[in-house]
Amino acid sequence: MTTTQLPIHSSRLSDLMLRIGKAANPLTRHLAGRRFVTVWGLISYRGRRSGKAYTLPIAIAATPTSFVIPMPFPDAQWIRNVLAAGECTVRWKGRDWHAVEPQVISKAEGAAAFGAIPRLSMRVLPINHFLRLRRA
Repeated sequence: MTTTQLPIHSSRLSDLMLRIGKAANPLTRHLAGRRFVTVWGLISYRGRRSGKAYTLPIAIAATPTSFVIPMPFPDAQWIRNVLAAGECTVRWKGRDWHAVEPQVISKAEGAAAFGAIPRLSMRVLPINHFLRLRRA
């Protein structure tokens, strides 16, 4: 799926998730990427037009070869930037990882990377796509 094919979802639940995410951003940014906080990571990437460096806290799961990130807002600029660049840096469990080959995957495939409790919450949240990044 290319960036132009990403669906745009607008609903009350999506709007609520966005407001909660913005309010929690300072806390998640502080905790994300730390050694013992495995559910949150930091993704660092460059803007595709500006070239400016950005870092964003994200929910994340790891498989032996990749990282999986839920995409509640598939039209977000950071997703477009990572897809366009084909790479980014993920800070997870206190370590920086070079991640390549971003690929949008289905809800079923993406949710399988998460534990039982996060999977339960994903059933009710409007998350239909995930981003998979291969560890380089």
